[in-house]
Amino acid sequence: MKIIFATKNENKLKEIREILGSEYEVISMKEAGIDIDIVEDGETFEDNAIKKAEEIMKLTNEIVLADDSGLEIDFLGGEPGVHSSRFMGEDTPYTEKNKAILERMKSARGSQRSARFVCAIAAAVPDKYTIIDRETVEGLIAQEPAGENGFGYDPIFYVPKYKKTTAQLTMEEKNKISHRGKALRAIAERLKRVNW
Repeated sequence: MKIIFATKNENKLKEIREILGSEYEVISMKEAGIDIDIVEDGETFEDNAIKKAEEIMKLTNEIVLADDSGLEIDFLGGEPGVHSSRFMGEDTPYTEKNKAILERMKSARGSQRSARFVCAIAAAVPDKYTIIDRETVEGLIAQEPAGENGFGYDPIFYVPKYKKTTAQLTMEEKNKISHRGKALRAIAERLKRVNW
């Protein structure tokens, strides 16, 4: 099954291909010949995922998956949340974003450091409908960045079960527990049940 994934993020695309496996031919917007920027102005992760999937589907008439994901930190009132990729500006390196978050978390101890990665994935199916799934992975904000794997906020997101940040997990470990892995598997199962 051919699927266009509405992202320009190569790291994310690599992760998605690993999770979905060979059953799906996942192509990027670039590989599909699409070069547009969709403004993520929704109030929720779901709003943004649906908007991206449906806009690209209208252009291509293909099945399109899109996600919006981010980090919610309870101590910061849910920030950066739906603005995770735009937090401190889109062009600000994640090393700087992570450093700023750790600075703001200085006084937080133990369970006060609770956080979650959230992922909403939408699948827009031509002439049918759009389906959506939202998944999370719970964890804590680490005291300092650790790990070389992953991307984004992975070096500061600590998973107590593994006693590691998501940047210290192997790709296999991460995909098993991640917000994106859970949401992708759920959407893939639902796509199999679509009456083509």
